[in-house]
Amino acid sequence: MKKEQAIAIDLGGTNLRVALVTREGGIGQRIKVPSQERLDEALLGAVKELLNDGVAGIGIGVAGLLNRERTAVEVSPNIPAIEGAPLVERLRDKSGLPVYIENDANVAALGESWLGAGRDFRNFVLFTLGTGIGGGIIHDGRLMKVEAELGHMSIIANGVKCSCGNYGCLESYAAGKAILGFAVTALEHDAESVLRNFHQGNIYKLTPEDIYTAALDGDILSRDVLREAGRYLGVGLANIINICSPEAVILAGGLVGAWNIYIHEAIREASRRAFKQLFEKVKIIPSSLGDNAGIVGAACLVFRNAEAG
Repeated sequence: MKKEQAIAIDLGGTNLRVALVTREGGIGQRIKVPSQERLDEALLGAVKELLNDGVAGIGIGVAGLLNRERTAVEVSPNIPAIEGAPLVERLRDKSGLPVYIENDANVAALGESWLGAGRDFRNFVLFTLGTGIGGGIIHDGRLMKVEAELGHMSIIANGVKCSCGNYGCLESYAAGKAILGFAVTALEHDAESVLRNFHQGNIYKLTPEDIYTAALDGDILSRDVLREAGRYLGVGLANIINICSPEAVILAGGLVGAWNIYIHEAIREASRRAFKQLFEKVKIIPSSLGDNAGIVGAACLVFRNAEAG
């Protein structure tokens, strides 16, 4: 008898989210805990709580670079506790079920391909736009099992040093932390802005959401910062369009909320830089699954591997 559920795990730098997902993509019971608090114990406890006879397997999307031979996480800057940890083996031993693991942005791309904005495309690239920038690539309807570190393509040869050790990375100029950096630096140099009224004047507590809110209210600094970051993102989009010639680029993550300033500027810049014929045929669209992309994609890992086996 075919089992109709999967335990889907979205293990990010901030939160661990675990849910039961059906073969139709319906999300049932959910568990959410901070990623930094007794992660191993929380993960095993959540799986134990959701485990039942109808579960076909466990899928994990995790922020980090994978060692695919060992099915382990080699590097995870935001969750160092899981580096080298035998997550797959532990969960397999405790549950008695098959366990599949993949990079979180790849899993999000898989989710969009299965049930989201990517359903109508055989070839697309997904950008995750948040504190950092990640990516996943769907080619000929299948997930490319590569580490698509789109945020770490160099867009400025002699640019600032990134946390990854490279220089001039897209993430250092277009991600949420870059947007905050642009704004705080300008404020430190006495730029005028309503942002000074946020958080009782503590500019070091600002968030990208604060900047977008101020931009909507007409704050010139906030609008300039978002446009600048958007232009850098546009360089990255143009590079991917020129290299992959996808049918679509799907944009996911919290920064997509600033579509009418940040993303509009990125699309405008990409149109200037990408090969004209390739840009004209690509659709640049938002994710339709939002925060659920990782959960849905992790479940998809289970069901597609079960069918292949």
